[in-house]
Amino acid sequence: MLELVVKAADSKRAEDIVALDVTTVSLLADYFVICHGNSDKQVMAIANEIIEESHKNQVEVKRIEGKESARWVLIDLGDIIVHVFHSEEREFYNLEKLWSDAPLVNISSMVD
Repeated sequence: MLELVVKAADSKRAEDIVALDVTTVSLLADYFVICHGNSDKQVMAIANEIIEESHKNQVEVKRIEGKESARWVLIDLGDIIVHVFHSEEREFYNLEKLWSDAPLVNISSMVD
């Protein structure tokens, strides 16, 4: 499922895709995937692709927040929570620093 999310984001040219293993620091999910786009349109394209690929692969999309503003879209897939930011919001909220206790997952084999 992590690979599905990463590949979907990458297919819409999401930038700086990061996966954090939050199993030891959060009860919310196993992984956080964080990425960004450089325009509202790109943020929406990334989010929509992740949602569409999840549906195609029978992955339940539990909740989606932020689509109306396209500045920070959160997609809850249960074990994975995806954060698709607009570049400025990503810099401002800096989730990687907030969750710095969570180890990075090597996703280099999942992206082109």
